[in-house]
Amino acid sequence: MLLRVRRGWEIPESGVTPESVFWNRRRLLGAMGTMPALAASPALAMSVRRAVPAATDGDFAADLYPAPRNPRYEVNRPLTDPELATGYNNFYEFGSYKQIAKAARALELRPWTVTIDGLVERERTLDAEELIRRMPLEERVYRLRCVEAWSIVVPWTGFPLRELVAFARPLSAARYLRMETFLDPEMAPGQRASWYPWPYVEGLTMAEATHELAFVATGIYGRPLPKQNGAPLRLAVPWKYGFKSIKSIVRFTFTAERPETFWSLIAPHEYGFWANVNPEVPHPRWSQAEERPLGEPGRIPTRLYNGYAEFVADLYAGLADEPLFM
Repeated sequence: MLLRVRRGWEIPESGVTPESVFWNRRRLLGAMGTMPALAASPALAMSVRRAVPAATDGDFAADLYPAPRNPRYEVNRPLTDPELATGYNNFYEFGSYKQIAKAARALELRPWTVTIDGLVERERTLDAEELIRRMPLEERVYRLRCVEAWSIVVPWTGFPLRELVAFARPLSAARYLRMETFLDPEMAPGQRASWYPWPYVEGLTMAEATHELAFVATGIYGRPLPKQNGAPLRLAVPWKYGFKSIKSIVRFTFTAERPETFWSLIAPHEYGFWANVNPEVPHPRWSQAEERPLGEPGRIPTRLYNGYAEFVADLYAGLADEPLFM
């Protein structure tokens, strides 16, 4: 008889708080009273889920939302209130403060093209919506642990990054995937700060980019991404600190050389290429042993690889000399 051992970060679908419950705090208490009915009635749950705010003209492929949730990716913590997950953000292109959502409204989403280049069989540039429609969208509930020691749990909609890699058809010489965000200082005032190495750049090894957890998010809470959360395309790599999850991507470049990334250029003694979550390795200016879940009282222990060690630890075998955790 084959027995499946549940991974440490997995719980049944019924154990995850429906994200629709959180869309409006003023409805929270009333919605909590309906949870047993939601659990018992999938049709009712779907009707509430569709009550999230309507899509806007700037959204991409809005008719594809909500996408079906993949039950393989669940988290043993409640979902973060969407007002917090969409209202407490880092987006340095528009400023260094957390309440950046209003300023990020200036992000112009159309036209938005995505370039795939470097060590690939054929370089190409295509419209972001065309790319999204080519990909198999699904929803995944992931943890996100910021290097600043706060955390959230959110349901991302999107597609596995390995699907984009397969679409790009990289050459065998490609060892890294370099990702780049937009560059438009007139639109994004934060990019006028000359002390930052714009545009924002991040990178993964090919093994990381093709790992099943690596995800390109196009939506959140059952609808397309808001601008402040990185519309129209952002990375979600839940075992790494949040600064690795680059927002508003315009370019995917396959390369043989390790990319110089935004934060590693600014402060290489504080932010490295790998940035895997480890509670035993402190940031030079604060401990990483605990984290503050947004919207919840107190602090909780941080977990190795943000709770995904069972999935990703093997990626780093034989790299004892690499500064993997900061």
